[in-house]
Amino acid sequence: MAAPSVVGAQHGGHGVPLKPARPSAEPYHLLQGGTPHHLTPQQEAQRVFDSPAPKGVTGRWFPRAAMPIPRSEMAWATVLNDRMHVVGGYGEGRVDRAYHTVYDPLADVWFDAAPLPRGANHVAVAAHAGRVYALGGFIEQNRACDDKAFAYDAGENRWHPIAPLPRPRGAAAAVALGGLIHLIGGATDPAPERASIGWHEVYDPIADRWSMRRPLPGARDHVGCVPHAGRIHVVGGRFNTFQYNTDLHHVYLPDRDAWEERRPLPTPRSGHGMTVLKNRLFCMGGEGGRIEQGRAIDAKVFGQMESYDPATDSWQSHAPMPTPRHAVASVTIGSTILVAGGGAVLGGAVQSAVHEAFELS
Repeated sequence: MAAPSVVGAQHGGHGVPLKPARPSAEPYHLLQGGTPHHLTPQQEAQRVFDSPAPKGVTGRWFPRAAMPIPRSEMAWATVLNDRMHVVGGYGEGRVDRAYHTVYDPLADVWFDAAPLPRGANHVAVAAHAGRVYALGGFIEQNRACDDKAFAYDAGENRWHPIAPLPRPRGAAAAVALGGLIHLIGGATDPAPERASIGWHEVYDPIADRWSMRRPLPGARDHVGCVPHAGRIHVVGGRFNTFQYNTDLHHVYLPDRDAWEERRPLPTPRSGHGMTVLKNRLFCMGGEGGRIEQGRAIDAKVFGQMESYDPATDSWQSHAPMPTPRHAVASVTIGSTILVAGGGAVLGGAVQSAVHEAFELS
């Protein structure tokens, strides 16, 4: 659909007006050169859909307005004022973009918001008390992380620097819980090694200060991570590379500063989206395989949609994504799961502007 002509459309009904951004006319771009791309039969053959989990309610997928620019490796997205915020990533031939786009599901419209003060990919984001927090990230392609941290004020449409991370990292997971921002897992330097970590650090927005918590068992990055019922679930991810994906599922209990294991993810994967809908934890998309000398081997881009019920410690499968992708922006707003952008093939070679939504009923 075309973007509205009213440039002064309000963001969240208040604050500084944001400029509408037109949906991309091209669903895919190559990273190399930033040019439009049509998936080859070999690339489409990377898509997998079948889940070993018992079938639950099928649900349905439907298209929404495409992202303004094909992009991936945002890691991941968050919700503020009933709008989805997507920060940083790969796009237009570069891996260090400062993009900040905002999606309004009621109008089915994207907006351009104030860009990050510096470009990066795999930036961890979380929303709390009227602000979006953007933490760390990689400056090069999936490596060379930094310790920069920022908070976005929607009323001002402006980013403010906050206390830097205690230790640089990218591809970490960030969630808000109990008035604090938890930053969990990820990967760190030296850049040629880019090793996974289990670090668990907590930011206090009032004190503008970081402190440490018990680390994640099984250091990994590109995980799915959500808060639910006063706990934090960390699901899947990879040990250093997507050749070594895992199905591990840990839950953090903040009152005990302890981790416990739960039923593993049916489809081991990394770079998947994760969000909560109707007290179930949904995982979608992701990737797996390996790349040797520029050639993809046993490449998989997952379309599986699997959900976890904390009450029964069990998983189900649902209708798979029509367009499998990894490194997606995924959130829940109302009764709808939104999954925007992402990588269309194993690795970062092809970005996507595809935006699809899922509902259970």
